[in-house]
Amino acid sequence: MNSDQRNVMEDFSIPGIDSEYLPTVLASASDIALVVSHDGEVISVLSEEQSSRYGNLDHWKGRPLSEFLTIESRPKLQSVLDRFSKGHDKSITAELNHRDNATWQFPIRYNVHKVSREGTLLMIGRDLQQVAEAQQQLVQAQISLERGYEERREFDARYRMVMASTREAFVLVNVNDGRVRDLNDAAANLLGSGVEELKGAAFAQEFKDRRRTEFTESLLSIAMSEQPADLSVMTRASRRFISIVPNLFRAAGERYLLCRLDAEDTEHLVDDRLSLNLNALFRDGKDAIVFTDTKGVIESANEAFVDMIDFGNASDVKGRSIADYLSRGQIDMTILLENAARSGHMRVYSTRLKNELGGWTAVEISVSYLNLRARPSLAFLVRDASRVEAMRTTLNPQSEEAVHQNVVELVGSAKLKDIVAETNDVVEKLCIETAIELTRNNRAAAAEMLGLSRQSLYVKLRKYGLHDSESES
Repeated sequence: MNSDQRNVMEDFSIPGIDSEYLPTVLASASDIALVVSHDGEVISVLSEEQSSRYGNLDHWKGRPLSEFLTIESRPKLQSVLDRFSKGHDKSITAELNHRDNATWQFPIRYNVHKVSREGTLLMIGRDLQQVAEAQQQLVQAQISLERGYEERREFDARYRMVMASTREAFVLVNVNDGRVRDLNDAAANLLGSGVEELKGAAFAQEFKDRRRTEFTESLLSIAMSEQPADLSVMTRASRRFISIVPNLFRAAGERYLLCRLDAEDTEHLVDDRLSLNLNALFRDGKDAIVFTDTKGVIESANEAFVDMIDFGNASDVKGRSIADYLSRGQIDMTILLENAARSGHMRVYSTRLKNELGGWTAVEISVSYLNLRARPSLAFLVRDASRVEAMRTTLNPQSEEAVHQNVVELVGSAKLKDIVAETNDVVEKLCIETAIELTRNNRAAAAEMLGLSRQSLYVKLRKYGLHDSESES
């Protein structure tokens, strides 16, 4: 211990410990210890003599400690000195970054204690260099991880775009379980099913008379063969012969087969072209197109329908009943579904479509029943009829004369009151018969369609002799 350290240690001593041993104890208990005056001047530097981590720091003595701190650490030191000068008598923790002649710098966490009445401070420090390096490594690891996520998302986007854009049919199959991991729309159309239904399903079950294990082994054998070959099979759903060309690869420790499907019949080019045209019509057509299940629940709808009901997104209407958007709700839907299921289609049905803002649009709806074996569907073609409604009020004179010719001929042969009553009865009877036919003799639904009470409808049925005949049928 030199003379400066001895003089400092004499100012604060611990009973039972000689002052000459105290610097050694402090140096061993800390990475670095400083004795600083109340104004921040370094009085002594206490460190192990054998330690060469910081080099020789004797040149710090007698100089302000702030000279050996980075710019951002100097206010921290001044704050500590100010607090002790104002009478603070408890220890203060501060993290300071040292620098010496711009050759090196290191962070130290100090516990600062007041050790004399003159305001002398003892700063016992722990080196944070290892902590700082660990934090930097953690930050670098986090940056690398985020970069990996971005690259993976970018790769996934490119992969999805390629799968969606190519006209060739591709299916990705896991060798271990023989299940479909992914496929594109072209493959789904060729197999006669939907993309979501096929994902996760056993690839072998999509073909006639094929077992999963044997089928996967056959594909694996072809993929590992040195000679180019394919496997000819018949699809179960579409009953078409196709050839499968498998390619084997490994990813994330698992083996996969990328299978290209080619239709062997000559119709597949026409079918593919037709599918593309129908998809374009559904996507870009101006008439609203809606597909539902047999209960009227919407499975898909195009943008024209979304625009017509002023909705935000086509996916938002998926899973909702089409009755939610028809003016007479369940009655309109029942008439459309029952007539389409009975005859296979319903050509024109006039009603109004309700949008999300409470507005109404006059429309004409055509319905077709699509009998797709296990999962029948219905296709609705909805056309805006508001212009037709407006034109009906401005018919040309020639057609008006043709419509009313029979009425004119009655003038002179009967009184005006009788002529009007007779023509009204004819129109009224025709409307009631049409409503009864559309609702398949559902009197409640027919009454609501005509805007009548049920009792009024029964009265009119008896008036026109329709009540007995409909009851008998």
